Amino acid sequence: MISQKLNDQITRIGPATPAGEVMRRYWQPAALSDEVVGADPMVPVNLMGERLVLLRDPTGSFVLAERVATADEAPAFHPDRDAIRLVEGGAVYPVIEKKGVFFTYMGPGEAPEFPNFDCFRAPDSHVFAFKGLWECNWLQALEVGIDPAHASFLHRFLQDEDPADSYGKQFRDKAGHTDMPMTQVLREYPRPDIEVEETDFGLKITALRHMANDLTHVRVTNQIFPGAICIPMSREMTITQWHVPVDDQTCYWYTIFTSFAKPVDKELMRNQRLKEHRLPDYAPLKNRENNYHYNPEEQEKLTYTGMGLDINVHDQWAVEGLGPIQDRTREHLGRGDAAIVRYRLMLRKAIKAVETSREDGLLMRDKSAAAIIGPLSNDAITSTGNWLEASRQADMQRRAECPWDASV
Repeated sequence: MISQKLNDQITRIGPATPAGEVMRRYWQPAALSDEVVGADPMVPVNLMGERLVLLRDPTGSFVLAERVATADEAPAFHPDRDAIRLVEGGAVYPVIEKKGVFFTYMGPGEAPEFPNFDCFRAPDSHVFAFKGLWECNWLQALEVGIDPAHASFLHRFLQDEDPADSYGKQFRDKAGHTDMPMTQVLREYPRPDIEVEETDFGLKITALRHMANDLTHVRVTNQIFPGAICIPMSREMTITQWHVPVDDQTCYWYTIFTSFAKPVDKELMRNQRLKEHRLPDYAPLKNRENNYHYNPEEQEKLTYTGMGLDINVHDQWAVEGLGPIQDRTREHLGRGDAAIVRYRLMLRKAIKAVETSREDGLLMRDKSAAAIIGPLSNDAITSTGNWLEASRQADMQRRAECPWDASV
C-alpha cells in the first residue's frame, strides 16, 4: 500500500501536477485520423485536464489550441463547431499524424524524437488505429495492461473457439506454433512466473507458464514509458496501446494494431469494434449503467465475467470497478505485481528528475530515441531450459518473413 499523498502524486495529471508534468514531456495521442473530416476541420479534444481543439493553423499544419469549454460539457462531448471558441493568446501545441493517430506535445522546449517502434515503421496497409473511453484514472488503466497474470482470470474463456474465427481478437489464436489454443494455456496455467527488466524505453515483462513435458509458454509484453504498452495480439499482430488522461477521472485508450504478415483488414477490425462503441465519443456500449451486459448463464458456461467475448469490456469492468481513482492506500501487492511495482518506481524517479531539473534522466527524451526499434512482443512455447533464446528466435523468424522492414 502507499500513502494518499503518493497516490495523488502519481495519478493527478493537470497542469503543474507531478505526473502531469512528466506526461507532458512526451508525445501523447490526441485524436484519431478518422475523427478529422472536411477541408477545414475543428475537432474538440479534452486532454490532461485541458480543453483544446484540433485545427489547421494559417500555414495549413495541424495544431491543438486552447478553447473555452461550454458549461455543460462532458469529458468526451463533441459540441457543435459553431460553439467552439478559442482562447485569445491561449496555449497552442504542435501536432504530428502517425499511422492513423494525431499525436501532440504539450511540454516545454523541443519535442522528443519518436522511437522507431514497429507500429510506426510498418506501412499504412499493415496498421489500424482505434480508441475507447474508460471512466477511470489513466494509471489503473495502464496497470491492468502490465499485469501478465490477470489474463488467466479476467479473460478466462471456458470454451475454445476455432482459431479460423479469431482474426482481430486477442487471446483467440493458437499458442506459439502448437495446436493448443491460447485460451487453454491461460486457463490451465494461471499463475506465471514473472520477470521484469528495465529497458531504454521502459520495461520488458516476461510471463513464464511452465507446462507439462518440460515445456514453457513464454509471453513477452512491454511497458513503454510513460503510459503505453506493447503486447502480442496473435502470431500475426501486436498491439501498441496508449492510456491517455482526459482528466483525473477519465481516460482514452488509443491502440495501433500492427500486422507482420498480411495487410490489415481495416474494415473488418473497425466494424468489430464499432459493435462495442458509439460515435462520436467512442464510449463503450457496455458500461456501468447497464452492468456491462452481465449474463449469469454466460458466466456459468462461457466466460469468467459473463460480459461477452470482447476482452476490452473485461478490462473496462475491472478498472472502472476500482472507482474513478483507485485507492492504493488499501492495496496489498504481491509477487505477481512485480511489473506494477517497477513501473511506479520508474514514474516516481521521472517525477523527481523533472522537479530537480534533471530531465536528461528521463527515458526517450533525446535524439537517441529514434534509434529504439521493436520492441519484442510475442507468444511462444519452448523447451523450459532454452526459453529465452527460443522466444527471441521466434520473433526473429517473424521479422525475417515480414514483407516490410521489421529487422532489428
